[in-house]
Amino acid sequence: MFSTEDIYEVVIFSIGDTKAGTKMGKLQLKNTVDDTLLNCILWEETLNRFDNKIFRTGNLVRIVSASFNEKFNNCLVSALELVKEAKLGLNNDEIDKYWSKLQDYINKIKDEKLHNFVAEKFSQYEKQFRIMPAAKLMHHNYIGGLLVHTVECAQFAELNMAKFTYKTNEDEIYAACLLHDFGKIFEYTIDTETGLIDYAPNFREEWISHSQYGFSICMTAGFKMVAKMIAAHHGRAEWGAIIDLDQKDLEPELYLIHFIDNLSAKFGKISTRLLEQN
Repeated sequence: MFSTEDIYEVVIFSIGDTKAGTKMGKLQLKNTVDDTLLNCILWEETLNRFDNKIFRTGNLVRIVSASFNEKFNNCLVSALELVKEAKLGLNNDEIDKYWSKLQDYINKIKDEKLHNFVAEKFSQYEKQFRIMPAAKLMHHNYIGGLLVHTVECAQFAELNMAKFTYKTNEDEIYAACLLHDFGKIFEYTIDTETGLIDYAPNFREEWISHSQYGFSICMTAGFKMVAKMIAAHHGRAEWGAIIDLDQKDLEPELYLIHFIDNLSAKFGKISTRLLEQN
């Protein structure tokens, strides 16, 4: 049963168009007591009363006025109150520290051609990469989230490679970790004032996914094994992988990048509100 005392955490927010040509907001909230999800609609006249930053992922809000369905899992919101504002993401000092860590991992790539290729990509798109989220919803969805996720993947690779009993090409593994999600700087947009994340409107007209972007640039540059690891990092075709790990006789490095990416994503599946506790 709905209560005006209930506190909800903002999970995701988007704005679309109705058939009548007006704007409509779609807001998903999570009850902070029992973690149940509530799907909300806000009509244009309601949206116009709010600053968009109230809908930032991780914000804590209270529903002041709304009409609910019988199961109380969908509602039409007419009034909403901000209880606590979530952190936008990393601050400038934190971004600088993670950027420095990323440079350290680039410098671990000893092959000159591969090192220069990776270094030039990050130098060319440094401004975008420093602030971009790693996802809209699933993990590291905050300013600097992609940077954190990328460094985490390189760190996990370093820890695992130290324990291997068989020889691996560490240069290629580091390059795959650093570039596997690089295409996300084109796939997403983030408002640095409100923290709101959305899909870039033209990305899918040019690229199928960020995986295809990473695979393509590496193949074009002649780094075929790096490209294969990026192609497989989502694990399964239904999850967006270009190479499905259910195939036989695949190189073990392909599994490594998938598990590393998945591990970081699992740890990173937290709200921006929790960043304030670190």
